[in-house]
Amino acid sequence: MRVSQQMLFDNYVHNLNTSLTTLMDLNNKAQTQKRINKPSDDPTGMTRILDHRDTLRSLEQYKENISTAKGWLGRSDETLRQVSTLITRAKELATQASTGTVDGDNREQVSYELRSIFEQMVGLANSEFEGKNIYGGQKVDGKAFEEIMWLTTNDANFGDSVDFTVLGSSETTVLVQYYDETGATAVGGDMDLNDPNLRARYSIDGGRSWKTNAQIDFPAGGPATLTMPDSGTSVVFHGNATVKVNDRNDPEVADGTWMWIRPSARYMGDDKDAPPLVDKMPNDADIEASASGSFLSNNVTIRIDNSSDVKMNENIEYSYSMDGGITWTTGNVAQADASSNSSVLSVANGGILNLTSSGGNVLHPGQQFVIRPRSADINLDISGSEQVTVNDVGKDIFGGVYMSPDAVLSAGGAVVTLGSSNAGRVLQSAGAAKMAVTIQGSDEFSQNLFEVMGNLVAFAETNNQTGIQQCLANLDNAEKHIMNSLAEVGGRENRLTVAGTIADGLKLNEEALVSSIEDVDISELMTDLAQQQIIYESVLRSSSMIMQLNLGKFI
Repeated sequence: MRVSQQMLFDNYVHNLNTSLTTLMDLNNKAQTQKRINKPSDDPTGMTRILDHRDTLRSLEQYKENISTAKGWLGRSDETLRQVSTLITRAKELATQASTGTVDGDNREQVSYELRSIFEQMVGLANSEFEGKNIYGGQKVDGKAFEEIMWLTTNDANFGDSVDFTVLGSSETTVLVQYYDETGATAVGGDMDLNDPNLRARYSIDGGRSWKTNAQIDFPAGGPATLTMPDSGTSVVFHGNATVKVNDRNDPEVADGTWMWIRPSARYMGDDKDAPPLVDKMPNDADIEASASGSFLSNNVTIRIDNSSDVKMNENIEYSYSMDGGITWTTGNVAQADASSNSSVLSVANGGILNLTSSGGNVLHPGQQFVIRPRSADINLDISGSEQVTVNDVGKDIFGGVYMSPDAVLSAGGAVVTLGSSNAGRVLQSAGAAKMAVTIQGSDEFSQNLFEVMGNLVAFAETNNQTGIQQCLANLDNAEKHIMNSLAEVGGRENRLTVAGTIADGLKLNEEALVSSIEDVDISELMTDLAQQQIIYESVLRSSSMIMQLNLGKFI
């Protein structure tokens, strides 16, 4: 076969390009030190690399979440430590003021620092991290607490028999006494708020002087209003109640009803209190639905799956969804029982839907019930299967006075004024009165830091040695509760430390796996590169020598 000049040239170009391409690939690997720079280098290896890189990105996000969570929880840890320090100082002052060796002037001096400590505590309860409140639940953009006025009394019956609303504010505790203007009722005797002879006097200087310009207005069919012009406050009583009258001539006699209008704090954040709310779709007035047990923060939808109407004492087939109806867990059956007026449907995580008759006991195919748990947690993923809560519900730590969101919803958009009818003191003993109650020898148990401190301020400002003594025990209770909350925050911080260590280890392992697949063997690469350089130069030299041959050289 005749070998033409064109064939020689084509073969030369092919060999030259092949050698050059191989040399360039080796040079690229030497520059990047990567064995795989594009999918065609190793399709299977590239797939494995991409999978590992996805894992690395997830681990980086977990590490970032851990860092953020450490910031939130570190701020909470420091805040609670500062609160504990303030409680210790408050206990020192209360111990001093509770002894008989100090007089009213000394207790007044102590009261200034106690009020300052109370205000500092409210400020700490409104602590923020990166502009977000850490104690307001999911309401992170506003304050978790605000200072308000609340009531304390020495009359347990009065303290729990009437709802009230405190209006206005005062920089000092307002002390109120009731008495019979005519003197006909004996000291310690009972009088109703709507009695035209009942009068009130008040003091804004700790009981040193008393003002008698208070007015009790009790219009027919309306609430009673106690107005105290010089105090900056007034109290609305939403109904009649009985008080014990004091000596109309001697305010020092303590046989009647006393009332302290004193500082407290209102919690304005979210809560995660049970039970969850249940919506019925459609709204069937003949069926009452309630939920109990354990639920996650997401809504749970339960659907009746029977092919026809079913009574509560028959087998009830149902499904439930925990993602808004995208996926359903089917095949659930509430077994028939002897109860025709109630039924219990169980869902995951220990939650229960309780159905009871309210005029009917029939459920319809496709009927749905949406369980809406109250949610306040802000959770961050710190691993593929673990989350940590970075915030807290302030009322569950510091106490205060709290109005349930149900009260706001039931108002239908109307403005709701805080009062004992729609709000209450938290972290109190079961059956606690609407007002705080101080009775010698019958102290109420409280872990409510803001209520305890509010009472302590009030008793110090009004020279009430016995009241201060009663506050000491509850200060211990409140401090223990704060320390328990601090320990719980510390536990979450420890989880972050462990999760961070695990994430670091997993990251190193993933990086090693990627390197084993992707990185080049340097010694092998250098050898191949040197060999390919020789091959390329040989192709150039031999091709140039061959291409110089032609017929003219042989004539």
